[in-house]
Amino acid sequence: MDFAVPQDVQDVADGLLTFVDRFVAPLEERNRHLLDSERTLYTPDGRLVPEVVDLRRQVRMASAEAGFYTLFAPEELGGGGLDEIALVHVQETLNRHTGPRRPLLHEVVVPSVFTNGLSPLLTHLRPEVLEKHRDRIASGEATLCFALSEPGAGSDATGISTRAERTANGWRLTGEKQWITNAAYADLAFVFAVTDPQAQAAGRGGGITGFLVDTATAGFEVTSQIPVMGHLGSHISTVSLTGVEVPDDHVLGEVGRGLRLAMGGISKGRLSMSSMCVGLARWALERAVEYANTRKAFGTVIGDHGAVQHHLAEMAMDIYAVKSLVARTAWLVTTGEKAIKETSITKAAATEMLGRVMDRSMQVHGAMGLTNEMRLEEGLRFARTLRIPDGTSEIQRRTIARRLLDGDVAL
Repeated sequence: MDFAVPQDVQDVADGLLTFVDRFVAPLEERNRHLLDSERTLYTPDGRLVPEVVDLRRQVRMASAEAGFYTLFAPEELGGGGLDEIALVHVQETLNRHTGPRRPLLHEVVVPSVFTNGLSPLLTHLRPEVLEKHRDRIASGEATLCFALSEPGAGSDATGISTRAERTANGWRLTGEKQWITNAAYADLAFVFAVTDPQAQAAGRGGGITGFLVDTATAGFEVTSQIPVMGHLGSHISTVSLTGVEVPDDHVLGEVGRGLRLAMGGISKGRLSMSSMCVGLARWALERAVEYANTRKAFGTVIGDHGAVQHHLAEMAMDIYAVKSLVARTAWLVTTGEKAIKETSITKAAATEMLGRVMDRSMQVHGAMGLTNEMRLEEGLRFARTLRIPDGTSEIQRRTIARRLLDGDVAL
């Protein structure tokens, strides 16, 4: 395999950074009075204040107009159709440039490749339904959320309890969803519910169906925000579904086959997160190297001291190893391999690596590393959260082991 990133992909990533610097960064700077404090960023119930919601919308639509918002969407939906090799390079480049996430970046400029924007899930809609919603989604005017997880079903998605019952005109959904990103701001939701309890009980992911739901429908209610580590609010919500009526033509694909669709974006989602970790880790290493070359102690810069050099070397070793993992796994997926084991290896390794690198960078910075000014403490908190979504580190290891035991021992 050739590890060289194609020139056209490099050009896309460079163009994206130009967009961030020329449009997003000045917008952030003008709105520091909102963005620099959790107390002005969130309402008392943990939602983003309306002004910030509007700023995010501005960024989405500007990104769409510039051609970045739909880079990784399928060509059949009107997206750029860029592959996984491009995905990991763009995500690494963006996160290396910006550092730990901020309210207007990352998922807003380039949305999740599966759960927002022109998601591949939309290809499973009937043409007339897709036509109704596609332009609003592609422009960034409308956003989506992905409602699979529940209070009693996180890692084990086969155990969801939300029910969808047949009606004269379609389906009626009842249940509760939890850990749903963007639910409080979404116009549309991918909702997964049990349509055949017997098939669900039989295992193998049957009996579950996906639906496209308008969040303005009666009975769809965001009941609470879930504040996460170090924050007064979040983009994550609990959603209550109380007799939500959904037309029959808003079913995703085949009835009873929805879980297969829901899990279809795992490879891209985990690769995207892994490359984000590489980018953030490189950002942290660069901050540490710069500080080690300027901060003086005992008559010389601290980079001359062996203890600091060891931290820098360990960070570089960690990053290089995971960057290589990400590149090879992206290549495998791009060439059509399932790479289930390899994707799990990469996601677990990348998220755990980022925590170590952020911690070492903080250590090199000493007391300065603990301050909000350096953004390293924000990076460490963010790194810790990444070991949970898209499959916990334990779930990744379970997947790896099961693949090995089933005979997939190639490495």
